[in-house]
Amino acid sequence: MSTIDWIVLILTLLIIVLYGMYKSRGIKNIDGYLLGNQSLPWYHVGLSVMATQASAITFLSAPGLAYSSGMSFVQFYFGLPLAMIVLCITFVPIFHKLRVFTAYEFLEKRFDIRTRGLTAFLFLIQRGISTGISIFAPALIIASILHINLPLTTLLIGSIVVIYTTYGGTKAVSHTQMLQMSIIFGVLLVAGILVVKLLPTDIGLYKALHIAGKSGKTNAIDFTFDLNNQYTVWTGIIGGFFLQLSYFGTDQSQVGRYLTGSSIKESRLGLLMNGLLKIPMQFCILLIGVLVFVYYQYHTPPIFFNQVEVDKLKQSEYNSTYTALEKQQAFISNEKKETINRLTKAIDDEDQSTIDEARLTLKNSNEKLNGIRTEVVVLIKKNNPAAETNDNNYIFLSFVNNTFPKGLIGLLIAVIFLASMGSTASAINSLASTSTVDIYKRFINQNSSDKQDLFWSRIFTLFWGVFSIAVALYASRLGNLLEAVNILGSLFYGTILGIFIVAFYMKRIGGKAVFYAAIITEVIIFTIWKMDVIAFLWLNVIGCISVMFIAYLLENLIPKKSHSIE
Repeated sequence: MSTIDWIVLILTLLIIVLYGMYKSRGIKNIDGYLLGNQSLPWYHVGLSVMATQASAITFLSAPGLAYSSGMSFVQFYFGLPLAMIVLCITFVPIFHKLRVFTAYEFLEKRFDIRTRGLTAFLFLIQRGISTGISIFAPALIIASILHINLPLTTLLIGSIVVIYTTYGGTKAVSHTQMLQMSIIFGVLLVAGILVVKLLPTDIGLYKALHIAGKSGKTNAIDFTFDLNNQYTVWTGIIGGFFLQLSYFGTDQSQVGRYLTGSSIKESRLGLLMNGLLKIPMQFCILLIGVLVFVYYQYHTPPIFFNQVEVDKLKQSEYNSTYTALEKQQAFISNEKKETINRLTKAIDDEDQSTIDEARLTLKNSNEKLNGIRTEVVVLIKKNNPAAETNDNNYIFLSFVNNTFPKGLIGLLIAVIFLASMGSTASAINSLASTSTVDIYKRFINQNSSDKQDLFWSRIFTLFWGVFSIAVALYASRLGNLLEAVNILGSLFYGTILGIFIVAFYMKRIGGKAVFYAAIITEVIIFTIWKMDVIAFLWLNVIGCISVMFIAYLLENLIPKKSHSIE
């Protein structure tokens, strides 16, 4: 990066961190540290909720996913608005009425301490690991662009987040998130406009979308009912609904965000704001990835977008083979440009026969280019058996670094940092909340003072920050980071949601039945996942329904007095 980019990046991050620490000064107890004294307005809650979900992974992996496989991932969020409505009706008023610090306190009141402990444990495992992935994402950016040591970068970035989160708690998190999302929205708009401007002068947004469509990249809607297809309308509405309901309703990283609302009304409005804005935001991010794909129809793309591995290959015994493949790619890319120009003219002339011919030629060219890419991947693996061969996460980053003007590169990288900081800080804060309230105050020191609670909240924040950094050091082995996080969540969220659904709606079922039902369900979910018999989003549905069904059976096999609450 240029000096201007470094200045923009450092100043943006510094302003955000100092602003958060300033707003969170004077915290004296865990009510202020973990809940921000429940004083935030609805728009603040809404932006905080969005910032927690929109991590750096969103801005790194989503454009790469759209570049590789099109817009279908947007269907993942189709169940979100429905989930927000259910949350507003059921979860929000209950949590506010009980004045809980965490979602899992409610489970002890409804069931027993074992169920509360198990659910908190499942959350801590899932969220601790996924937070590590969120820390790794921006580290990947810096290491790739600046060609510096990735583990060292991971440690540096993780440490920055841990320091200001440990100091300011949820107040620092919430105030920085509001400013972060404002900057993110603005920069995304500028980035989208700039990608269109970088296309040839006679290719506007309309023609670009036509070209992307003829290349199979605008497949945003798929009504096929296929249990093995990861992204369809049905997996999004059904599987996505269960995943989003569990994430926003039972994951403390999100529950902690809307518990900061000054009233039930403010929390509800914040969640509805998220439900209305999330799908359009995700659509725009994916659209940027599709436009990058169109850009590379007129420009020769890198054979492999992870430049670090390519540089290693160039310095190895396989350099001559790689150079020959690079020349082949350049030749085919030039032919492909001619085909694209012919397709564009045919679209203008509404010449369907030429459009069909060009599409077929384009398909053949893409197959040849994919073949060359496969050969390069094989070479990379030969040269470095430990190399990461999935370069989806590098696509958008590589494009930005090679095409965007000075200053804007630094600002866009700052945006990815801000997104990572927002989601990571929320997660670490929620892990500390659960550890303090559900573990320390319940099992270790039930008569602790405010001073002790605040001290241990900060200790747990530090602990989970270090744990997440440790996980981040291994995150490069997980492929596409966006899918890795969602798959990880799907292994636990269905079970956790099932426990809460039983708590809210199946009043006759007690703690012993739901406790063992949850354990049995997790065994079932992990077995199905390992056998790879169904798309991962369906695991959320299976997990939730299994807990409900098995708990019902166990309750009737072992009759006992109901522990329901009114």
